[in-house]
Amino acid sequence: MTTPYERTKAVIDTRALLQMLAAANHSDCHCNVQSVAQRLLRHYPLDVDLAVSAAALPGVWSASEL
Repeated sequence: MTTPYERTKAVIDTRALLQMLAAANHSDCHCNVQSVAQRLLRHYPLDVDLAVSAAALPGVWSASEL
């Protein structure tokens, strides 16, 4: 079971990964992207988590209509 701490850390770490990838040249990125992505996705919020968060905090999250 994913804890709130793990879920929050996954979101923060995913943002950092995306920022790193956006700023990196191909020669600068020596990380195993697939391995990092799998680690981050393990605790990344599911659609149901986002729906519950949107219901509780409509000023922070919006209901997904995708």
